[in-house]
Amino acid sequence: MDPSCKTSRWQLLKSQLKNLPPVDFLEAIRRSPEAIVLDVRTPEEMQSGAPLERAVGFDYLSHDFIDRLEQLDPKQTYYVYCRSGRRSTRVCTLLKNTGFEQVYNLDGGLKSMQSDK
Repeated sequence: MDPSCKTSRWQLLKSQLKNLPPVDFLEAIRRSPEAIVLDVRTPEEMQSGAPLERAVGFDYLSHDFIDRLEQLDPKQTYYVYCRSGRRSTRVCTLLKNTGFEQVYNLDGGLKSMQSDK
């Protein structure tokens, strides 16, 4: 990181997204039954921590991840999450940069939901 820049690249990326805290993220999913919920964790992570309701597994580390992203409808609404929020931030950035407008990131990932309890 450039010492003259006080904001990390990670924070700059994240600031360009629609980030929702856990309560708002869950409420938005509940109010949007037509929206697609993307769980971008690995299958192993999904087994160790239950996915959110209606979540579709979209393993960020899989060999066909980009191919699967390219098949998504850019007019649809997406709620994206992972364990810590780093992969979901990357996925939301990819979607946003390819013309998807209704993309929402779970700020802090599933870990942030555990800390809210």
